[in-house]
Parts: sequence; structure tokens; C-alpha cells
Amino acid sequence: MKDPDKLALRSEAYADFLSGMTSSTVQTEYEVLHLMRQCTAQFGFTHFMIARIPFGEQQRFAERLVLSSWPSELVRQYDTATIFHASTLVERLCHTKLPIFGETAALLSGPANDVSGGAVAGLFADYPMRNTFAMMLHTTYGEAFAILLSGPRSEPERAETTDLYFTLLQLFETLERTFEVGSSARDKLSTREIECLRWAAAGKSSDEIAIILGISVYTVSSYFKTATRKLDSVNRMQAIARAMRMKLI
Repeated sequence: MKDPDKLALRSEAYADFLSGMTSSTVQTEYEVLHLMRQCTAQFGFTHFMIARIPFGEQQRFAERLVLSSWPSELVRQYDTATIFHASTLVERLCHTKLPIFGETAALLSGPANDVSGGAVAGLFADYPMRNTFAMMLHTTYGEAFAILLSGPRSEPERAETTDLYFTLLQLFETLERTFEVGSSARDKLSTREIECLRWAAAGKSSDEIAIILGISVYTVSSYFKTATRKLDSVNRMQAIARAMRMKLI
């Protein structure tokens, strides 16, 4: 197939993806997660990760992670390695406004922390994540985030890089809107409502929650009812799920 034919097919697929990405209707992180999975596959990558850019050496990777399709064991191992903040990749992102592309191994070493011969050197070896496309974006209030797409594919050409950058920019704007929704919901929910939802998410019954909080079962039910309404949910389980996606509990 000639290169112009490949470009035409890629552009057509990209247009189809964008037409299905009705970001104005997306309200939750779960929905953004679904769109990010679509975007990752659309551009030929296998995994994605969105995390707040770390400042200082004490902020662990897991505490900065927002959305990810990384296997949970990989997240745990990388978090334990405590190298995200000092990695070469993060360092490069902090010194450019442009997307970067390179080996995912750049997440494993840095100027003051070369682990090329250490136990974590092969951390990504068991996953199809050889290369990574990365970019840094800022929220309206200036908080910096790293967006990474990883996979075995080669570096995108200029036109595809433009498409990918614009798509991730749209998705990040959508993700930021879910932060605002979560903040609004947190402002609306009382401390007791959040406590009830948190204990329910931990598997406690209304009777048990009443004992734990030192209130009546009737009051617990009342808190659940108001929390469900504030979270625009139809029942307790949906309210718990929505509160978890919004990171309220």
C-alpha cells in the first residue's frame, strides 16, 4: 500500500474516532477512561497513563496517578521503586512544551538515579510497552499533568502527532471538567454523608454504620438518601460507585 493510501485510511479512522467522541456529554472519570482506551487503541498503542507531575522527592507515583490502563501489579512495582519523580522522561517533559517520543525505559532512570543495572531495569519487559509518546498539559489553574501512551509501535509521523496531540488535548479538557464536577459534589456532600458512603463502600451495612458513627439507622438512611440525590444517582450502589469515580471516598 502506498503512503498516501495509508495516510487516507489513518485520517478516515481518526475522523471516525473524533465523531464518536462526544466529550460534551462526558461527566465522569469512568467515561474518560473509556475514551482514553479508545484513543490508545486508535493510535496503535497498548497502554496509557495520566498522572500529576510530581514536585519534590516524597510524592509517590500511586498518589499522583489519575487514570491508567497499566496492570495493577505494574503500578505497584513502579510505585515501590519510587523513581517517577526523578525519571529522565519526567525531566524531559518539564523542559519542553512539545510532545516527546522515546523508549519507555526513560521512566526507569534519571541523572541522579540510574537503575539500568538494577532490579527494576526490566520492569516493562513483560509488557508490550517498548516506546512511549508523552506530553505535558496544564489545567486552567496551572497544575501540570503527564499523559503517556505506550506500546511497541514506531514514532508517529508529524501529521499523526498533530492528530494525537489534539485528541489528547480534548480528552484532558474533558477530564478536567470531571475534576470540577467532583469538587462541586464534594462541596455539596456533608461530612456525615461522605462517611456513610465510605463505610458502605467498605462493605458495612446500615446497622453497622449506625453503630460506628453513633447515630440511628434512620439517620444513616437519611444520609444515604440525600447523598444519592446530590450525586444524581438512582440508588445507593450507584451513588457509591459515582463517589468512588469522583474520588470523594
